[in-house]
Amino acid sequence: MNRDVLVGIDGGTGSLRVGLYSLDGRQLGFASTDYKTRHEQPGWAEQSPEDWWGALVTSLRAAMAKTGIPKERILALATGTTSCSVVLCKRDGTPVRDCLIWMDVRASQEVVDIAERTGEKLSAEWMPGKLLWLKRHERENYEAADVFCEYQDWLTYRLTGKWSININNSVNWGYNAREGRFAESFYEKIGLEDAVAKFPAERVYAVGDLIGTLTPEAAEALGLDQETLVAQGGIDSSIGVLGMGVCEPGTVALITGSSNLAMLLVEEPLFHEATINLGPDNLLKGYYTSYRGQVSSGSIMRWFRQEFCRDLEGGAESPFDVLNREAAGLPIGSEGLVVLDYWQGNRHPHLDFNVRGMIYGLSLNHSRAHMYRALMEGIAYGTENLFRQFRENGVPVREVNVAGGTANSDLFLQIHADVSNTVFNVPADHQAVCLGAVICAAKAAGIYSSLQEGTRAMVKIARRYEPIPGNHEVYRSIFDQYRRIYPEFGHWMRETTDLYMRSQAGH
Repeated sequence: MNRDVLVGIDGGTGSLRVGLYSLDGRQLGFASTDYKTRHEQPGWAEQSPEDWWGALVTSLRAAMAKTGIPKERILALATGTTSCSVVLCKRDGTPVRDCLIWMDVRASQEVVDIAERTGEKLSAEWMPGKLLWLKRHERENYEAADVFCEYQDWLTYRLTGKWSININNSVNWGYNAREGRFAESFYEKIGLEDAVAKFPAERVYAVGDLIGTLTPEAAEALGLDQETLVAQGGIDSSIGVLGMGVCEPGTVALITGSSNLAMLLVEEPLFHEATINLGPDNLLKGYYTSYRGQVSSGSIMRWFRQEFCRDLEGGAESPFDVLNREAAGLPIGSEGLVVLDYWQGNRHPHLDFNVRGMIYGLSLNHSRAHMYRALMEGIAYGTENLFRQFRENGVPVREVNVAGGTANSDLFLQIHADVSNTVFNVPADHQAVCLGAVICAAKAAGIYSSLQEGTRAMVKIARRYEPIPGNHEVYRSIFDQYRRIYPEFGHWMRETTDLYMRSQAGH
């Protein structure tokens, strides 16, 4: 029997998704399994690594059962997972504590301290700040761990029995592929000189490298042959760039999900808030991946549905279909509502995790549909704010390839196109991370000679959204107001957040 099926795995924020694909990129089957995130305090977010593994087992077995594809046809697999999801574990993979996932921003003070010591402006999401928080506040767990790694590396170990780092992920820890080392002097300056020795750097893989095959235990749990190849994937957003058809400079890849991430391939880095994570060659050799991101986007829409739309559950239509239809009939600008999309703080351009979301302009005339549309518009303003940073650094934004939850809504996509005055393209396969992981697997298995060749062969564009000039003119004025909110109210927001945190500490 020919091994003619590839497996792409997407370990996201709320679920793990598995896609089965033909060698030319046609999706054959798909399954998804949710897992929980715990938010014990504002700005905290934790998950159990064992839940990830359980979701992988469930999803893969379900996809194979739905399609009837036997294990003998599975050639190779690869994974794309959330980044900045920090795992502390023993050498045998046993977690010391639950993972601080990417949206956990408890290390806000730690990154302020790091900036003062080093001049490096890091995100509170990244590994260094989180490790410093753990060393300060959970010293016992910090010292008990043998390995500091991320979701991707932990999952690779469970699949292959090999501890390793991947270039794509470890760039956010300060790894430089061209120099082949971590920024050790940086870790010494911030008091984490002992951390580098716990990074599993005995093996280093680039995206699309062949790591090995499954362990007997992993093969049995997953229902696969032990001979199944395991390729190196990487950060879900980076792997999704490939799955969206972006493999050279010129087009922005917009990954939408719980957060939005806009990524560009460039020959020289654009942004220098931090220098330890510039990361040459971290996705494709010869390029940097410059990015800008929103902390909250799809997570805001999910929050709104869960908290304000419970009456729509269980109907003939999905709640989002109902809301989209109602919102489509409302005027541009939601009759005076402006949303600031900072539910979990701001990643770019401000790197400020001590501010929160805002809805301005509410009146007794506004309905739930008005608020829903305003949320979409506010998220689109936040995305346009990312694009503005590319433009201000001399890189034009001509077209955007988009994947993720936003790609399911014609209204949301048209709002984005109108706000940004930019064409938005939607690939035929919305599961960009799964398809990107499959491109990695195909390269490792020798189906294609390079990631670029695999991307061009396997990704097709299905829909295109052109901006409407009149709509853009209206949105441009509202966007200007949106941009003024943080400069004028940021100090007040930080004071108010601090007031709340101090009141909580007193209980």
